[in-house]
Amino acid sequence: MAAGRCWLPALALVWGCAGMAAAAFTTATPPVQACSELSHRSCEECLKNVSCLWCYTNNTCIDYPVRSILPSSSLCSLSNARWGVCWINFEALIIAIAVIAGLILVSIAVCCCYCCYCRKRSKRRDDEEEQLARKREERRLQSLQRKHERKQKHDEIRKKYGLLQDSDNPYSRFENE
Repeated sequence: MAAGRCWLPALALVWGCAGMAAAAFTTATPPVQACSELSHRSCEECLKNVSCLWCYTNNTCIDYPVRSILPSSSLCSLSNARWGVCWINFEALIIAIAVIAGLILVSIAVCCCYCCYCRKRSKRRDDEEEQLARKREERRLQSLQRKHERKQKHDEIRKKYGLLQDSDNPYSRFENE
């Protein structure tokens, strides 16, 4: 059960980061200070500026290295780097995003495979239904043919013994002599 709950913090992190990014773009922000001016203060103050990265090893606020996607270990180790929120380190953030991306890709693959399987299965089912309908019609025609043959045989027997009634007037008077 604990393994099922491990994705909740990652989801909360992504949701929180998305919310912070949306809030940063929608609210009127005061003039942004340079990241180096926020050093030796607090992580929260540093990360109010989305272009800053907080390093816990020496309590410094540095500009996020946007050209290299991940900050190099010479700037700050990933386990001590914070970006977006102070309560999760960069390693955990990368792992959480990778896990979420992996789950999304796996779920898309499973959905595609399931849809392909269902399509083949429904096509096969349609073919089976069509074949059953053909067989049902063949049996019905054979049954009608046998019924007609029986009727002919019975009529021949009735004719032989004189029991065949006139087909023009089936309600004739029965004479008992």
